[in-house]
Formats: sequence, structure tokens, C-alpha cells
Amino acid sequence: MGRVAGKVAFISGLARGQGRSHAVALAEEGADIIGFDICGQIDSVEYSMATREDLDETINLVEKTGRRIHAAVADAREIAAVRKVVDDGVREFGRLDIVLANAGILPVTGEQRLTDEAFYDGIDVMLKGVYNTVQPAIPHILAGARGGSIVITSSTAGISGSLCDGQSGVLGYVASKHGVVGLMRAWANAYAKDSIRVNTVHPAGVATPMVLNEAVGRFMAEFPDLASNLQNPLPTPTGLIEPIDISNTILHLVSETGRYVTGTTMVVDAGNTLQ
Repeated sequence: MGRVAGKVAFISGLARGQGRSHAVALAEEGADIIGFDICGQIDSVEYSMATREDLDETINLVEKTGRRIHAAVADAREIAAVRKVVDDGVREFGRLDIVLANAGILPVTGEQRLTDEAFYDGIDVMLKGVYNTVQPAIPHILAGARGGSIVITSSTAGISGSLCDGQSGVLGYVASKHGVVGLMRAWANAYAKDSIRVNTVHPAGVATPMVLNEAVGRFMAEFPDLASNLQNPLPTPTGLIEPIDISNTILHLVSETGRYVTGTTMVVDAGNTLQ
């Protein structure tokens, strides 16, 4: 029996990166998966975002574990679309136990980062999008009367402002990653009586396509002071944390081992925020 056997998890940003890692890790531990990804481009984001082919590969990887998956193309900024995904998934699988509000963007490179739209897009995807993911899911957890677990992906940028260069795109990223901590604490208080636990996880740089791309590499070369803030005291093979490191922390939070953990900001950063 896996650590989340028989449970159902709802994941945003499912198509690749951390979202894919979380989906596969939970499926390997016995969970069925509901999820979505935009599978398209946002103008303020310079690097290539996830595609339908990426989402199909996540579906394939989950199904290889023997678990079921209900996945759709939807935009975290549009609550009606998100609600349809979770409603349809719960109708198919009969329950909901876990929510991972994971979708994120990095609108911090290129001339786009200087625009007001870069700020608004960051807030819309990573703060409003978290609300849009969690709020429609909570009634389904409550309906099961079994309790549940919600984990929101924040960042070390949700603890420190040191990664900010004062430009709009980075401001939106930092503000949203701080803002979700407030949402987490409010939800944790509101639903503790229902045995719903809510936490944030705060990774340092993770080896995903959102970070490992030409645009971000060029940005780090152009702004070495910001790049130096990403150096971690604990050595890692690539200088970045691997997605599975975050997935393993999430597995702890959503399983029986984390049954009394709620309202926490769980940092997984190889010592980054110690500096």
C-alpha cells in the first residue's frame, strides 16, 4: 500500500516540471490524479511554456504507474475553467483528498519584464490562480468528511525579497509568492476544524524548464548580483534542487506522516534562505 493509496489529488501546472513530478510521485504512492495546465503562451513570459504534448506525456507517465488520471487544458486565471476540471474529475473518481496549487510562471526576462503586464500576469497566475485552484476544490474535500491536505507552491522569494531587481515582472513574482502565504494561513485556520491541513512549500531554484532555458540563462549572465542570490550553501549536482526533492516533501505533507502539520511554510532550499 502506498502512502496516499486510494486518494485523489488535484494539481495545477500538471504538464511538466514540478507538476509532472508531483503527479507521478503521488500516483506511484497510490493516488489518482486530476489536473490541468494552460498548454499555451503568456505574452510576458519569454521562454516557451508547456504544450499539449507535454500534458500528454504526463498523462502517459501517470498511467504507466497503473493509476487513473483526468487531465485537461485550462488556464489558472479563469476560475470557471478550473472549477469544471475539478468538478469533472471528482465526478469521475468520486472523491478529492489533496490539492496542489502549483502552476507558476517566471516573467522576469527580456523587455517583457519591464511592463505592467508582467506584474499583473504574475499576480494573476500565482496568487489569483492559487485562489482559483483551491477555492473550487475545498467543497469537494468537505463533502468527503475525511479531511484532506492542500499544499501551495511558493518560493524562497516568498520569504525574502532579495531576488528582486525592482522591475515589474520580478515584483509580481515576489508579491504573489508572499501573498499565497497569507492565503495558506487563512485557509489553515478556517478549515482546521474539518481536518483540512494547508501548507506552503518554498523551493530554491528547481531544475525545471521554467528555469533551465536560454532566456533565464541570459538573464542570470546579465545580472550576476541576482544570480549570486541563487547560490545554495548545500552542494547540489547542478546547482539547483531536483523536482523530486519537492515532490518528496509534498508526499510527507499530504500523507499520514504529516497529519498534524498545518499552517507551515516548509522551506526546501539547500540552505538558500540562511544567507
